[in-house]
Amino acid sequence: MIEPKPAATVAVTRDADAGLEVLLLQRTHSAVFMPGVYVFPGGAVDDGDREPGLASRVHGIDEASANRMVGVPEDGLAYLMAAIRECFEEAGLLLADRARGALDAKDVELARLRRGLNAGEYTLARLCEELDLRLGADRMAYLSHWITPPGPPRRYDTRFFVVTAPPGQAASHDGVETVDHVWIQPEEALARNRRGELPLGTPTIGTLRLLAGFNNTEQLLHHARRQPAPATPEPIEVSGRDGPRLVHPEEPAYAEVAKLRDEGLGGAGYEVIPGVARALSRRVTRLTAPNPGVMTGPGTNTYLVDGGDALAVIDPGPELTPHLDAIVTTAARPINWILATHTHRDHSPAARELQRRTGARVLGMRPPEDGTQDREFAPDRVLHHGERLRIGDATLRAFHTPGHASNHLCYFLEEEQILFSGDHVMQGSTVVINPPDGHMGDYLRSLYELLREDIAYIAPGHGFLMGQPEAAIDRIITHRMARETRVLSSMKRHGAASEAHLLTEVYADVPAALHGVAARSLLAHLIKLQEEGVLNRSGSTWRLAPRVE
Repeated sequence: MIEPKPAATVAVTRDADAGLEVLLLQRTHSAVFMPGVYVFPGGAVDDGDREPGLASRVHGIDEASANRMVGVPEDGLAYLMAAIRECFEEAGLLLADRARGALDAKDVELARLRRGLNAGEYTLARLCEELDLRLGADRMAYLSHWITPPGPPRRYDTRFFVVTAPPGQAASHDGVETVDHVWIQPEEALARNRRGELPLGTPTIGTLRLLAGFNNTEQLLHHARRQPAPATPEPIEVSGRDGPRLVHPEEPAYAEVAKLRDEGLGGAGYEVIPGVARALSRRVTRLTAPNPGVMTGPGTNTYLVDGGDALAVIDPGPELTPHLDAIVTTAARPINWILATHTHRDHSPAARELQRRTGARVLGMRPPEDGTQDREFAPDRVLHHGERLRIGDATLRAFHTPGHASNHLCYFLEEEQILFSGDHVMQGSTVVINPPDGHMGDYLRSLYELLREDIAYIAPGHGFLMGQPEAAIDRIITHRMARETRVLSSMKRHGAASEAHLLTEVYADVPAALHGVAARSLLAHLIKLQEEGVLNRSGSTWRLAPRVE
């Protein structure tokens, strides 16, 4: 696993007539990490940010207070220095004053010094010495802490700060690492991202949501300075088949392990073991079917929701006798309801035999007429979006979430704010969108609808319980929109292209063994863009649609 590098990012804000605005920079499309995405100025902490002489150039804050601000035992000042340096390198804004007065940008060759800093001819310490600067670390306030999850080619352990734009200085992109910039209200940036017009990363989206709650920079900075730095999660020791070991915050099992520890439930582990029941709360138990694979991970999860005097089973899984036996044995009382999230063959087929054994009623949505799903799934009652089902002292609310499947439902346990997501939100892998039943536009709209709900945990169809649901959903949306950006970039380069050619460019980072699956999601993206009037199709060739002025 790639260890994340320490990094710092700074949201630069200003007050405009319409309200608070924030500066976003677009990364070059050739970047290895987040190409073409709009971000705040920021980057990795480097050795120059730790030069001893810098501490004497910082105004109003020392190493100890910087550590407290950032919530680290050491190196807090280096995060602040990195934020100041990156802001100057990437945005051309120097957060500093002269030691004997304000910095007058008109009298200082900031553009030349910026080029020298970017070229490695200057360090931040030398810049301070040449201009006799005091660095404005005290102007900044701490916002949040984000760690890149495993998977990308680069990972960062990033501290986010906020600062008001220095007066008299004009922001600009550097033309190398960043190729565009925009001052924009946070709400407008989020709206443009939802429309597919402004690609954003998950941490940027989360930060913009925070900034959108403030009318001006004074309110924002007042709030940020009053908030204590969040404690960094510590690894937790748990047991498994290979003996005890530490589970770290970036691992898939961590949210589940931490929840079970905090609630005193016990039984936490670092692996999902088919056939082994695991209590996730007072009401919820997970059983995983013995059908591991590339598309199913450790196996399909079946959830038992016990309301005290009634019990429901969500996603009985494939019709495997050992798994059916385990469901019946694990149930603490008679099973009243069997619910399916959708009718793919790893989720619903066991409903028939489980109903025969228990007499429970089967609920869900009927399978589509495409012949590829569990055609024998026959619900006693079809559930509709927003419908509530009482299970003793528990309430399950159904959300119709088409995209992966047209008949896909998620179930929300209101009392515990747990979303049973089926295959709509998966852990550690991308959901396949397979037309014609799968639909990319519906999928993205369904994800945005889930962001309106107050979800604490996601219980996916495969893998561990997931924490930080908003970030998990944002990450999926960001990934999908990044793919779409690649599609459009490729189309703009070629004018017309076949699906086979687009697949090699858009999914160049995906192993060839998975290209068959990737081709289906590519087609879903193309159909979405066709429906939006961006692309036209002629046989096997796709073209950019003529622009209507």
